[in-house]
Amino acid sequence: MAPIPLIPLTIAVLLSVHGLRSRSLSFSGAVTAFVVGFSILAVPVRTIGITLIVFYLIGSRATKYGKKRKAQLEDDYQDAGYRSGAQVLCNSFTALLASGIWCLAFSPDMLPWSLVNYYIRSGSALLESVPYVDGQWCPLDATVSSGWSRALIFVVLGHFACCLGDTLASELGILSSRPPILITTLKTVPPGTNGGVSVGGTLASLFGGLSMGVTMFISIIVENAHCRSSWITIFPSLVFWGSAAGVGGSLLDSFLGATLQRTRYSVDKKIILTDHKVEPERGRKDTVKVISGLNLLTNNQVNLLSSIVTALVVARFASTSET
Repeated sequence: MAPIPLIPLTIAVLLSVHGLRSRSLSFSGAVTAFVVGFSILAVPVRTIGITLIVFYLIGSRATKYGKKRKAQLEDDYQDAGYRSGAQVLCNSFTALLASGIWCLAFSPDMLPWSLVNYYIRSGSALLESVPYVDGQWCPLDATVSSGWSRALIFVVLGHFACCLGDTLASELGILSSRPPILITTLKTVPPGTNGGVSVGGTLASLFGGLSMGVTMFISIIVENAHCRSSWITIFPSLVFWGSAAGVGGSLLDSFLGATLQRTRYSVDKKIILTDHKVEPERGRKDTVKVISGLNLLTNNQVNLLSSIVTALVVARFASTSET
């Protein structure tokens, strides 16, 4: 049995405890973050784990930035920033799945994924993969295993770029001095409206995606000598697709939020009513109106769907192009 990767285990524990103590995570959120974090950090391509850490640190900082102003704009703001296990999983599912498939295919003996590999058919047999030992090849090499390694890495990039782009657009865009416009009608809506977009929020999403691309580029060329020798083609690829996923994923999330997620607004309190704590309309003393969207998806489901679509689109096009 493979030894327990102590460094990934320690980092996962520290991040989970930090999130719990800083009230960024609930107890269920901290437990889920530990499981997800350890599983991703244990993947031999350390770039994936480093990208996760940077994603968590930037996202957590953005969530707490301007919290007094946000509390004036969104009902139940404190609970909204107190991420549950479901929220953590929805914001990490695609990257977790891609990391697991990569590990099962190219390094099936690595814990904790070796426990999964014990019960299923070997992923390496399914993908006709080349074992990844001591960085003998670049994970972004399109010639390895018919490009599956490259595609899975870009799934991870697309996911984190989309999620961070959307997080920054939401958490920083709501603080913009100008009210946002609804992406479907282009009409002005209150800050915090699902589907509302602004120049500041869009630029924030671009920064989020760009930061994920740059993080992955720096970490992978430091980690892998073969990737380092091909940096001139890797850099524009990661930066372009990271930026595209940040902006595109955020806009997709806004579109889904504007159409499939209901936004309620208290006319008297002049505040957005979040779906973290749904209250019956009857019995309310204030006047509530629906600004946009059908009551079909929750915020978590919108985030999950947009991240899956963005990650798959990025992987599809990035794995077959040099840019």
